[in-house]
Amino acid sequence: MARTKIDYGIDLGTTNSGISRMENGEAKIIKINGQDDTMPSCIAYNKKGVLAGKKAFAVYRSDQEASLSKDIEPNAFIEFKRTMGTDKKYFSSNIAKDLSSEELSAEVLKTLKSFVTDENVNAVVITVPAAFKNNQIDATRRAAKLAGFEHTEVLQEPVAAAMAYGLDSKKKDGFWLVFDFGGGTFDAALLKVEDGIMKVADTEGDNYLGGKNLDLAVVDEIIIPHIQKNYTIDNILSDDNKKANYRDALKPFAEELKNELSFNTEFNLYKEEGSGTDDDGEEIEIDLTVSQSELEKVLSPVFQKALEISKRLLERNNLQGSSLDSLILVGGPTFSPVLRKMLEDQICKPDTTVDPMTVVSKGAALYASTVTVSEEVAEQTRDRSKIQIEIGHESTTVEMEEFVTLKILVEKTEGIIPEKVFAEITRSDKAWASGQIEINEIGEVIEANLLEGKTNGFEVTLYDNNGNIIESEPKTFTIIQGLGGIGSMQTLPYNFGIELKQRTTGKIVFSQVQGLEKNKSLPVTGTKNNLKTQKQIRPGMESDFIKIPLYQGEHKSEGTRAIYNEHVYDIIISGNDLPALLPENSDVDLTVNIDKSQEVTIQAFFPYLDHTEEIKVPTDKVQSTATTWLANELRKAKGTIEELKEDNVTTDKVQKLENEILELEKKFENNKNDVDGKQEVLTNLRKTLKKIDELSETTEWPKLEEELKEEFYRLEKANADFGNDQTTEIVNQVRTQLDEVLKSQDPKLGAALLDEINSIFIKITLIYQLINIIRGHNQQFDSYSWKNTHRARQLINEGLQVIGNNPTTDELHPIVMELFDLLPDEQKPSGDDTVLVG
Repeated sequence: MARTKIDYGIDLGTTNSGISRMENGEAKIIKINGQDDTMPSCIAYNKKGVLAGKKAFAVYRSDQEASLSKDIEPNAFIEFKRTMGTDKKYFSSNIAKDLSSEELSAEVLKTLKSFVTDENVNAVVITVPAAFKNNQIDATRRAAKLAGFEHTEVLQEPVAAAMAYGLDSKKKDGFWLVFDFGGGTFDAALLKVEDGIMKVADTEGDNYLGGKNLDLAVVDEIIIPHIQKNYTIDNILSDDNKKANYRDALKPFAEELKNELSFNTEFNLYKEEGSGTDDDGEEIEIDLTVSQSELEKVLSPVFQKALEISKRLLERNNLQGSSLDSLILVGGPTFSPVLRKMLEDQICKPDTTVDPMTVVSKGAALYASTVTVSEEVAEQTRDRSKIQIEIGHESTTVEMEEFVTLKILVEKTEGIIPEKVFAEITRSDKAWASGQIEINEIGEVIEANLLEGKTNGFEVTLYDNNGNIIESEPKTFTIIQGLGGIGSMQTLPYNFGIELKQRTTGKIVFSQVQGLEKNKSLPVTGTKNNLKTQKQIRPGMESDFIKIPLYQGEHKSEGTRAIYNEHVYDIIISGNDLPALLPENSDVDLTVNIDKSQEVTIQAFFPYLDHTEEIKVPTDKVQSTATTWLANELRKAKGTIEELKEDNVTTDKVQKLENEILELEKKFENNKNDVDGKQEVLTNLRKTLKKIDELSETTEWPKLEEELKEEFYRLEKANADFGNDQTTEIVNQVRTQLDEVLKSQDPKLGAALLDEINSIFIKITLIYQLINIIRGHNQQFDSYSWKNTHRARQLINEGLQVIGNNPTTDELHPIVMELFDLLPDEQKPSGDDTVLVG
C-alpha cells in the first residue's frame, strides 16, 4: 500500500523498544512475535549471526551470570542508547568486531521493522529523549539509515506521550507534566494546553538518570553489602574495572528484587550458584531477604533526583504541583509503587489511564500520520499503473470540519485515465461519506466531517462515468480532531550559542544566539551581529582562520565558561573560503538556522567583503568524550585553584575544592575507557568549576579596585605627557565614571570601565606601545618559539630601523601584527585570537 504519510512510529528505548503504525485512523501497536507490545533493546551475536530482543536478553543474562565466576568475552549488549553519539565501542568476540552504539541500535530497529509483514517500511518517526544533545540525535538518524530507513524524522519522547494522552483525554485545557523515567534517561516536559492545542512550555532532563541507576543502587546498597558480610571480595572492589564488571553482573538480581517487591511486601533472593567466587576461591551463595520498606530506602534517593528536576521545572515556571491538570507517566520504572507515592506526596497524583510502556510509540505513530513521506520514498512505492492522486489537508485540527483537496497527478500516472473521474471520501466508521464528486488535474475541494476527539481515518474511492471502481492510490488519509499546535510542539531543548571573547572583560565565554533560547518552537532562526575578528585573514591562507565554536547551554548559561555547556561543533572559516583580505577587527554577522529535526546551518556574513559563507553542521560527528580534552580541563581546574592560592584565598573551601579536583582526577584515571564514567567526571567537574567561580568572585572586586586605580593613574600620567585638550576632556569624564564605579563596587561595571581606560591609554600612547613591543621582543628573542625565526628577525630589525627615524603608528603597526602572527597561539599576548569578539 502506498502511503503519503510516514504513519510508523518507533520508541527506541534504553531497555525496551516498540513500534506502532496508523491503521484505519488509529495508532496500533505492532506485536513482537505476535504477542508482546515491546522487546528488550538487547543485541547478541553468536557464530551464526545476530539475535535481538528476548533471545538476545537470555544470552545477556547467561553471560552476566557466567562472568561472576570466570572471565568471558561479552557477546550480548544492552543500554547502548546511553552511549549514542559517542566513540564508545562494544567488542564481540564471536564476530571479532568493534560495534558502535549506532550499529547496535540499527539491529534493534531492523528487528522491529521485520515484524511488519504486509508492506515495506522505508520511512519512520523515531523518538528521542528531550534532553538528547545534537550528536545523540544525529547518531539516532545514522542508526535508522543503517537499518534501511530512507526517511527518518525524530520526535521528542515527552511530546509523543502527550500526543497519545491528549487525544484520549477529556482534559483539553491547563498544564500537563510528562514524567518520563526510562531505562537510561529522564525527561520532564511541561505542556500548556488550550482548547486542545498543545505547546511545550519548558523541559528539563538528565541523560544519565534512569532504571540503570536504580539497579546499581540496589546492587551497591543491598546485594554487595550482603556478600561482604559473608565473603571476602576486597580484590574485586579495589579494582575499578573489576568492580564495574561485577556490579553489572549483579544487576539482573537487582531487577528481580525490584520486580518481586512491586507486588510482595517481602522477597527472598536465593542464588546457590552463579554469583562468582570470593578472594579465597569460595563459591558465593546469596540468601537474602529484603522488605518493601528496605527497597524503598534505596530507590527513593534515585527517584528523588527526578522529582527535584520536575519541581525545579515547575518552580521556574511559577507553578506548583497543585497547578497541574495532568501528570502523565512514561517508562517502565514509573510502575513502581514507591515512585507513584512520592509523586503524589510531593507533586500531585499521577494519571494512570495510559500505558507507560506503549504511550510513546503510539504517540510517534500519531505524529507520523501528520508527516508527509519524502518524494524519494514516495516514488519507490508508487504504482504508476494506478491513477495517482494528491490529497491535501490539515493533519490535526480543533475544528469539526476540515477542507480536503483532491486532484489527479497526470504526470505520475502511466495507466489510462477516463475522460471523467469521480471521487468519494468515506469516513472509516461509515457514518459519513461525501458522495461522488468529479475531480481532475486542477483539483477539487471537499468538506470532511470529523468525529470529536478522534483520529479520523478516511478512504478515497475513484469511479468512472459508469460507476465502475478505478484502481488508485493513495487510498487513505487521517485527520486528528482535538489536537492542535503539532507543528510548534517540538522545542529547542537547550540554549544555543557560541564561544567568544567578551569585549568588556577579555574572557572567553558562552554567548547566547538571539532567537535560539531554550523552549523556542522548532524550526527556528537566530542571529548574532556586530561580532569582530581579532586578526586579519589572508585569502588563500588555510593557516589564517576564524573559529566559531557552537555550544548547547542550560538555563543561566550566558557568560559561563564553555566547559559548563555541551560542545556541538567548531565552524572553521579560513583564508581558503574568503575571496579577499579580511582585515583585523572586521565585522561578522551570524545567522543560525535549526530545523524541526535539530539539524543546524550557519551563515557568516562579512560586510567588508560583502560575502556570505554557509556551513551545514555535519551529522556524522561523534562525541569522543575526548580523553585528552577532559584531562586538559582537569589540569586547567587545578591551575585555577593555584590562582586562588596566589591571591591569598586560603579558606577551607579552597582546600575542599582542591580535594574534589584530585578525586575527579582519580576517577578519570580509572574510567578512561568508559564513556559513562567519563561523562560522570565531566558532570561533576562542571559543578566544581561553578563553585570555584563563585569563590573567585569574592576576590574579584578587591583586585579590580586596585587595578582600576593603578590604570587610571597611568592614564593620567600618559595624558599629561602626550595628551591634548581633547584627551584631557575624555580623561576627566573617566574620572567621574571611576568615582561612581568605586562607590557601587560592581565588578561588571568595573571591568567595562577598565577596558575603556586601557583603550584610551593605548590610543594616547600607541606609538610608544609599538616601540616597546618591538624592543621587548628583540631583547627576549630567543625565549619565543617563532614559527619562522628568520622572518621574525627581519621584522624586528626593520622595526628597530624605523624606530631610529621618527616613527609613525602606520609604519610600526603592520610590523607588530606580522610579528604576532609568527608566535605560537599560547605565546600571543591576546590568547585565542581565532574566536570572535562580542
